[in-house]
Amino acid sequence: MWHGMGDNCCDDLSMGRVKLLIQKEIPNIYIHSIKIGETPTSDRSFGFFGNINKHIDQACQQLQEDPALSNGYNGLGFSQGGLFMRALLQRCPYPKMKKLVTFGSPHAGVASPPSCKQGDFLCEAMRRSISNGVYSYYIQNSIIQAQYYKDPKRIDEYLKNSIFLPYINNEIEVNQTYIDRIKQLEKFVVIKFTLEKMIDPVESTWFGFYGKNGNPLPLQDTDLYKQDRLGLKYLDEKDKIDFLELETLHMQIPDHYLVEVASKYFKDPAPEIPDFFVQAYN
Repeated sequence: MWHGMGDNCCDDLSMGRVKLLIQKEIPNIYIHSIKIGETPTSDRSFGFFGNINKHIDQACQQLQEDPALSNGYNGLGFSQGGLFMRALLQRCPYPKMKKLVTFGSPHAGVASPPSCKQGDFLCEAMRRSISNGVYSYYIQNSIIQAQYYKDPKRIDEYLKNSIFLPYINNEIEVNQTYIDRIKQLEKFVVIKFTLEKMIDPVESTWFGFYGKNGNPLPLQDTDLYKQDRLGLKYLDEKDKIDFLELETLHMQIPDHYLVEVASKYFKDPAPEIPDFFVQAYN
């Protein structure tokens, strides 16, 4: 799993708690929480600063070096961590990701900088940097949120200078490998918070974004879907993508809902009893 902005891999009140809740529901599950950097503190900092392309390479290496994941794994991403987990699926050749669940993730980017909690100096530094030149070389290579910032009024600049999102969304050139790896998913689950105030527009969590007229477009009305530039139309037609809604603010996930999602998508189904076995007891 990959945490969101302002969080880290292992905090007892966030990802640590998520891990315990899921393990209580699925006792034999193995959970690898992605950490960029040597410590949880540096991991949190790297959620704001650095080059996400390099972070994804590091995460890929982590998974490849974990023998417990050699037969494949399910991905779980929170907020921007869901976007990064999806990029990991597209770019990391092995181990194979089987299912992907994302909570409130800006898959189509954000049109305004994410808001900050009061007193979060790292977050405030990120917002100042974005306002000072989001598509400059320096900001693009040092501020994580700038790398998925998509100004609907500056699309040409975005396509020319953004180092991450237009590539991972096949907006410049179509990378067939990205499409193939998304198509191989057994299930892709995208969860939208209906009271969302962090991700602009909220439709981005379902791959929608602002259209040319300034109004948000649902995924199905975008070129991304119509031209199937990521394989999402394919998944939709195969009933392999679930669009879910949760009536909460950003990342305010009730414990019971998290457990329900984990149980539905990550728990191995009970083995079917062979007919001959059933008949023996008829």
